[in-house]
Amino acid sequence: MAEQALEVSMAFQPIVNVATREIFAYEALVRGPHEESAAWVFEQVTSENMYHFDQTCRVTAIRLAARLGIETRLSINFLPNAVYEPATCIRTTLKTAQEVGFPLDRLIFEITEHESVLNEARVRRIIDAYRGYGFVTALDDYGAGHSTAGLLLALRPDIVKVDMAVIRGLDQDHWRAALVEHLAQFAAKVGLMVIAEGVETLEEARCLLSLGITHMQGYLFARPAFEALPTVPDDIFAACLKADRGAGAALD
Repeated sequence: MAEQALEVSMAFQPIVNVATREIFAYEALVRGPHEESAAWVFEQVTSENMYHFDQTCRVTAIRLAARLGIETRLSINFLPNAVYEPATCIRTTLKTAQEVGFPLDRLIFEITEHESVLNEARVRRIIDAYRGYGFVTALDDYGAGHSTAGLLLALRPDIVKVDMAVIRGLDQDHWRAALVEHLAQFAAKVGLMVIAEGVETLEEARCLLSLGITHMQGYLFARPAFEALPTVPDDIFAACLKADRGAGAALD
């Protein structure tokens, strides 16, 4: 496949700390060079060009983040099967960050393609190597597909992102709420950060807060913006934090 087909750009979506009313990070979400969807991009990724694609995404995200003046953390998805040797594969990332002046300790790498994580020990070595560079690692889409407790225990990342399939409607679902509550308790004991993905309603956000989850991402706060940094209106934070007896109804 021609290299031209792997040209990409990024959309950015904020990850917020509702308790402090701050943006914790921006996640870089791959798009085509003319704002084509992520699905359009991934249709062009093959085993032959996966390494180049992974490297291109990292460089593009860091350069765009620097150009846009991101002052928070930057979260970048990476394909663990594209990393054949951590020290070698990270060189371009380090060089790019140095060139644009982006601090390494503000980079988060999200582990994707869970169905293909066949060698957990190898991915664990990648995580450990990345920590050595000051990077933070996250396990994405927890609770969906193959991203299970077993994978979490094997990889031991710094952050776990709970999939929207678990978050959706948890304010009205005892099972979902109980699952998230136990994850929050586990995370507090081991020093793991939990981020709830796909939060779309005030009720979901308020229920998450009642369960001890303060970091969230979703359309309630902002939709991804192509090559731009969306802000979060303060009234959204205020509405989430507003005392509401209905927020904990799922636990009563």
